[in-house]
Amino acid sequence: MIDRQKLETILRRRFPDAAHVQIAAAANAIMGLADEWEEVGVDLGVLAREAEVGTEFRILRRRDG
Repeated sequence: MIDRQKLETILRRRFPDAAHVQIAAAANAIMGLADEWEEVGVDLGVLAREAEVGTEFRILRRRDG
């Protein structure tokens, strides 16, 4: 579970010029992600079979630096 206050602190540091309403809106969107997304395993065979039947995947990786 994401701690909302910690999330808002991180957003304020990352976007210091953002208005409070923008930080709140971003936090709301991030907090709502759990309702729409789930963590998946790394078994590429399973992912490939699911993709074949139309499951949509968006795989994200954090960039270095």
